Amino acid sequence: MSAALTVSDSKRAFRRAFPHVIAPLYRRMVDELLVELHLLSRQRGFEANPLFACGLIQVFDGFAKGYRPDGHKAALLAALCSATGFDAEALRREAEASRNAMGNHTVEEVKGWIEHQGEGAPEPLASALASIRRPDFHYSRLMAVGLLSLLEEARGADAMDPATLRSYAQELAAAIGLMRERVDKDLSLYATNLEKLAQAVALMEETVAAERRKRERQQAGLTDAPAGSMAELKAESAPEAETAPPPSSATADAPTAH
Repeated sequence: MSAALTVSDSKRAFRRAFPHVIAPLYRRMVDELLVELHLLSRQRGFEANPLFACGLIQVFDGFAKGYRPDGHKAALLAALCSATGFDAEALRREAEASRNAMGNHTVEEVKGWIEHQGEGAPEPLASALASIRRPDFHYSRLMAVGLLSLLEEARGADAMDPATLRSYAQELAAAIGLMRERVDKDLSLYATNLEKLAQAVALMEETVAAERRKRERQQAGLTDAPAGSMAELKAESAPEAETAPPPSSATADAPTAH
């Protein structure tokens, strides 16, 4: 990606690639991820390795849960990546291959690979861990999330609670030369934001469901009401319409919306 491109350039490219309305609940996530990817693409020491791929896919899939329409999610990720010089399909393939490789090994085996900078680990994870030793290595919080997501796929990880597994990831990050405090902060913030979004999505879905049930009850009531009852209801409401008070001055003087 050209170093001359600005965040505004990336945002314009994103809007061209994804010309759809994004619900307010997801707009902040999209904006922050777009800016983050733009900045990473300009870092000379940054490498889109499997840790980054796993982290990006984990973050996007986690925060895009409940996104509607569901069919737009793949296009949304593709637009975020193409606008910042990345390939969404290649990153997802790399993330899936890395996670699948973890499923055949225990947490202790994965720990050993990480502590020895990838020695004995399957590719492409071995190269990713070895790259951390480069003098120009550039850390991203997506790599911390990627490390956690790989641990979650290892055999035995499902027996650990999320807090324990997160602590485990922090220890391993320190073992390979990453700043433990930074990784701790990034993983804690990720978990907190993901929980908040999950609660917001659940509330939104319940509100939509409640409105749907209300409309269905109202429709059922109109359908089941006998013709005589409907006529009586209209007759009873007619006098009220005739004697209804005039609109208040505030309403009457309000300008018409254009």
